[in-house]
Parts: sequence; structure tokens; C-alpha cells
Amino acid sequence: MDVIRLLSIRDTPLSVDEVLNAVGDHAAGGTAIFVGTVREQDQGKPVTLLSYSAHPSAEDELRRVAEKIAADHPVTALAAVHRVGDLRLGDIAVIVAVAAPHRGEAFEASRRLIDDLKHQVPIWKHQVFTDGTAEWVGAC
Repeated sequence: MDVIRLLSIRDTPLSVDEVLNAVGDHAAGGTAIFVGTVREQDQGKPVTLLSYSAHPSAEDELRRVAEKIAADHPVTALAAVHRVGDLRLGDIAVIVAVAAPHRGEAFEASRRLIDDLKHQVPIWKHQVFTDGTAEWVGAC
């Protein structure tokens, strides 16, 4: 059975339960999950809205990232979902989860999964601040 259980980039709200259920595995002694949410400020400036956009190749790149994590770490299951579109304060933007035989392996693989997703998958964040200014994050 493939250890990559769920990968998705979608414009609908994300579910922690869906991701956690996807990585459920009796061979795992530990499961690490990361949930990224829209916070009220960035770099000391109040945020009112975020909008995420993804390149058409984003899911393919996400799969490459996940395959590399699965090859480099002894994981039993992993999942990653990212939202696109307009998000409000408190909305979930990204969820990653990794199950592994031991907690340390799960923590290490999940940290690498979220870090590599953020650095390698072409998803861009447009932030709008309360003062009316805006910026793109992650855009080349």
C-alpha cells in the first residue's frame, strides 16, 4: 500500500479529521500533524485577508515533495492538503500529517514535509493589510 494517502490543493475548507483519518495506520507508533492557520498579523502589520493562488503544476510538485519525504524517512503514511482562494482570520490554510513507527520519525518527517511544501510547491500568498497595503509572499 502506498504511504502517500492524501494530497490535494483545493478551494474548499480543509478538515483536520480528514487528514488525520487518511494517515491512520496500525503500524504507526506516532502521528505528527501540523495545521497552518491565517493569523491576524505578519511582520507586525495587521492582516485582514489572505488569498492563495497555485500554479497548475502545484499538485504534481506536491507529489514530488511527498515522494521524497517517503523515500527519505521511515513513514507508514503521509498526507498534505493546501487551500487556495480567499481565507479569513483563523481559517486553515494547510494541513500536513505523517505517521511513523516512532514519534521522533513522525516529527522529523512532518517538519520536513511542511518546510519543503512551503519552499518547493508553487503556491503564492497575497496578503492584504488593514492599512490598505498588500504584498505577495512566495512569488518569484
